[in-house]
Amino acid sequence: MRPNWKTALTGIMLSVAGTNAALFAQKLPSGPQVLTFFSDADDTEQPYGLYLPDNFDENKKYPLVIMLHGAGSNHRLDLRRVFGKSNAEGEDDVEASKYFPKWENVDYIVASPYARGTAGYQGIPEKDVYDVLADVKKRFKIDEDRTYLTGLSMGGGGTLWIGLTRPDIWAAIAPVCPAPPAGTFDLAPNASNFPVHFFHGDADPVVPVAGTQKWVSHLQDLGADVTYKEFVDVKHDSWVSAYDNEYIFEWFKDFKRNPYPNRVRFVSKQYKYDKAFWVVFNKFANGKLAEIDAKFTKENTLEISTQNLEKFTLNLKGHPKFQSGVALSLKIDGVTVNAKTDSTLTLFRDAKKWSVEGASIMSIYTGKKKGAEGPIYDAFSSRHVYVYGTVDNPSPDELRKRMDIATQAASWSQYRGEFLGRMMFFPRVLSDKEVRPSDIETSNLILFGTKETNALIAKHAAQLPVHLKKADSAHGLFYVFPIDGHYVAVSSGLPWWAGMKDEGFPFVPVMQRKLSEFKDIIFFKESSANLLIDSYFTEAWKLDEESKRKLSTSGAVDITP
Repeated sequence: MRPNWKTALTGIMLSVAGTNAALFAQKLPSGPQVLTFFSDADDTEQPYGLYLPDNFDENKKYPLVIMLHGAGSNHRLDLRRVFGKSNAEGEDDVEASKYFPKWENVDYIVASPYARGTAGYQGIPEKDVYDVLADVKKRFKIDEDRTYLTGLSMGGGGTLWIGLTRPDIWAAIAPVCPAPPAGTFDLAPNASNFPVHFFHGDADPVVPVAGTQKWVSHLQDLGADVTYKEFVDVKHDSWVSAYDNEYIFEWFKDFKRNPYPNRVRFVSKQYKYDKAFWVVFNKFANGKLAEIDAKFTKENTLEISTQNLEKFTLNLKGHPKFQSGVALSLKIDGVTVNAKTDSTLTLFRDAKKWSVEGASIMSIYTGKKKGAEGPIYDAFSSRHVYVYGTVDNPSPDELRKRMDIATQAASWSQYRGEFLGRMMFFPRVLSDKEVRPSDIETSNLILFGTKETNALIAKHAAQLPVHLKKADSAHGLFYVFPIDGHYVAVSSGLPWWAGMKDEGFPFVPVMQRKLSEFKDIIFFKESSANLLIDSYFTEAWKLDEESKRKLSTSGAVDITP
């Protein structure tokens, strides 16, 4: 038999390549450093700080701490802060960001996301935090039952928001002088799922200590595992004391996540945050806070209470108190429900009665759901492009005006002064002729114009619920709507920031300042400060009767039948 020289040569080449890879593969050093991940939100490399312990062993599972920086800070400075390393005498933050001082080793991996700079921790920055978490898990072996979250000031608020919206990820959280975004306090019951340790200075003039005191009192009333350290005569730098001598690592080491707790208490009003441990929300009252308190009282026996919840799923596989092949006893809102022994069980409420969902009654649900729930800001919280219209062959001056409006809307990275700097987010601006099929498949579309001026609005005109008349120049109409697995956000007439004053603490430029406050649809005359409508679509993505009446009487719109 003649040897196959091609096969032999290929084998030799692969062997050499493998040897070279083993010899020359780059190993990350121990200690502090900076890595990047690729963000599909705007096709950029985004940095994050990383600490690897001394004598790092790539075969060992390590606990992980995610550290969130405050306003005016960054990932490099933040990595210093969590290890208790303040600026040297007379040193400002810019100077301190240039180097990493020596600190005592801890047996943790630590990651500090840049998260676009000073931009809060919702929307794209929130996505960045989870992208950093995913990147670290891809590179290193992480103990998912010892993953912790902390942050200071703006990052303390982010710690509360990110920790409470997805409480089954974290073993414990530690907010320092937190400034949480609106709506976070509603999620306080989710703190029942992990320990929380607050820090604050009693003389803080920037983030008043009363806010943290309210959180602590409320969590104590809820029976959560909450502790609090208040520093006397300390202003808005309580992180110096909170992280001193690497204290936070000592506190975290006592806590480990239980992936199968006997009790899950979970609240949410957004489908994007639909899960905690073995409970998943499938359907709840539109715009209301849905709640569940589910607990095993003994093996295969659960007691469950709910509010504003219409459908949920239990994923019991792997739970030590669930035994397959044994009858499952459920008492939901005081009523016994007969259930099979399936490890995955979906229950729905019809006429105030809970039942197990079976194949005979399952249907395709086309209403609000995960990835198609709004509000407007959800279209801006992941990959999106800004699209101006050209289909009516505008004059050069008119075309320039349209481009300018779309470009303003996309200008997240405006300079905001020395302290806040820029938000490092760079979405694209395209004409309707330049949008590619790949953009439509992967991106939310922020569409400017009307069905007469923008080809993409025209394409979906029959599906979209309402259209501003082309001749109207006194009104602004702005709404979000799900189409083909993505959002379109339609801005017709005056842009949504028309007449808006550039005031308040500018985490983002004025064009984006109110986006997170809008509901599903706004309609205004002359100025967005004069809102005629700011409402949600119904659960079936229809205009409610009051909004329909106001739009009809305005004479400025056409409502799709």
